[in-house]
Amino acid sequence: MRYSALSLLRGALNGHRDWPQAWRNPSLKGSYDAVIVGGGGHGLATAYYLAKQHGMRNIAVLEKGWLGGGNTGRNTAVSRSNYFYPESTRFFDHSLRLYEGLGRELNFNIMLSQQGIIGLAASRHELETYRRWVTAMQLQPVDAELLTRDQVAARVPLLNMSRRARYPVYGAFMQKRGAISRHDAVAWGYARAADALGVDIIQHCEVTGIDVAGGAVCGLRTTQGTVRSDKVALAVAGHSSELAAMAGLRLPIESQALQAMVTEPVKPCFDHIVISPAVHCYLSQSDRGEFVIGGGTDLYPSYGQRGSLRGTEAVLGAVVELYPALSRMRLMRQWAGIVDISPDTSPIIGKTPVTGLYLSTGWGTGGYKAIPAGGETLAWTMAEDRPHELIEPFGLDRFVSGRLIDEGAASGVAH
Repeated sequence: MRYSALSLLRGALNGHRDWPQAWRNPSLKGSYDAVIVGGGGHGLATAYYLAKQHGMRNIAVLEKGWLGGGNTGRNTAVSRSNYFYPESTRFFDHSLRLYEGLGRELNFNIMLSQQGIIGLAASRHELETYRRWVTAMQLQPVDAELLTRDQVAARVPLLNMSRRARYPVYGAFMQKRGAISRHDAVAWGYARAADALGVDIIQHCEVTGIDVAGGAVCGLRTTQGTVRSDKVALAVAGHSSELAAMAGLRLPIESQALQAMVTEPVKPCFDHIVISPAVHCYLSQSDRGEFVIGGGTDLYPSYGQRGSLRGTEAVLGAVVELYPALSRMRLMRQWAGIVDISPDTSPIIGKTPVTGLYLSTGWGTGGYKAIPAGGETLAWTMAEDRPHELIEPFGLDRFVSGRLIDEGAASGVAH
C-alpha cells in the first residue's frame, strides 16, 4: 500500500489508528505442530522458513516481551563471514548471501549497506595472523584481502595513523561484502512474512515450564496457558540456560552483557565498518549519521541490559585513541544485549538429548549476522529431525567428543 505525505502526517497525528496491522495479534491455541520460543530474529526466521520451505502452517512463536525487543534490537547490525575455520566460513557466508537477497525475499527494505569490514592490525604478529586468515578464507573461496598501511589510511581518513600512536596501524584485513542493515527491519520483515503464511506470533507470552514425558518434549506452560507440541525450539539467546533447565538440560554457555552505543548524528564521513581486535572496539556510521560503537563483553556474567560504566569507559577510551576527531562528539544513548557464549565461542544449534527439543544458542557476539542461515538450517533440522549439513559441526555433542571450533579470534571482541 502506498501513502501520500498528507496521509502519513494524518496517520502520525492520530496515532496510526487507521493503518493496517503488519501482522495479526492472535490468541494462543491449545496445540501446534511446532513452537518456537523467542520472538527475535532467529525465532522469527525459523518460523518463516518452516512455513515457507517445509509447508508447516500450524506454528507459534512465543515472545515474553515485544517482538525484536531482545538482542535483535540491541546490537550493531553487522553482517560478515570473515571466519577462520571452514565450518564457520561456510555457515556465515551462506548467511551473508541470504542477507544480500533478503529484502527481495521478504519484500521489505532491510536497508542493507555493504560498506565492507576492515580489521586493523596493531602489530606485525597480528598482521601475519591476518595473512594466514585471508589465505584460509580465499581457499573456501570467500572474498578477503590484505590492506597495506597506506591503503588503510586512504580508506579510513579519520583513523590515527601516527607512527607514535598508542595503537599503531601495520595494515588490515578486509572483506568488501561486509555489511550493516536495519535490525528492526529484519525482525519486522520476517514477522510480516511469517504471519502471512499463517504463523501465530504471540507477544507477552512467557514460558514458565517445559513438559517432558518419556524423554520427549510434549508441551509448554506459559503465562497465557498450556500448549501442546512435540516440536519445540529455543531461540532465546542469553536466557537459553534458564529455558533449557526447565527440560532438564544443563548447557555449557555463559551469559554476559555486550554493550553498544551511538553518538549524535553528523554528515557522512565514515565509509566502512572498522574493528580493532587489539582494543576490542568497532565502529560504523548509520544511515542517520550516528556513529555506532561496540566493544568487548563485560567482565562478569550478568542479565543486566545496561552494561557497566567500566565497560563504557574502556570502549570510549579506545575510540578516542583511534579516532581523535570524535573526542568532542556527544554520546546519545547506550545499551547492552545479553549474549550467550559457548566455550569455543561457536554456536550450539540443532537437536538436543530431549526428543523434539531443538536449540539455537551460543551465538555470542555473532547472532545478528547468523539470523537468515540460523533460521533456515534450524527449520530444516526441525522438519527432517536430523542436523542440516551446515550446522552439523555445531551440535551439543562436540563438547563430549572434544571436536571444538575455536573462533575466539574471528568473533572480533574480547570474551
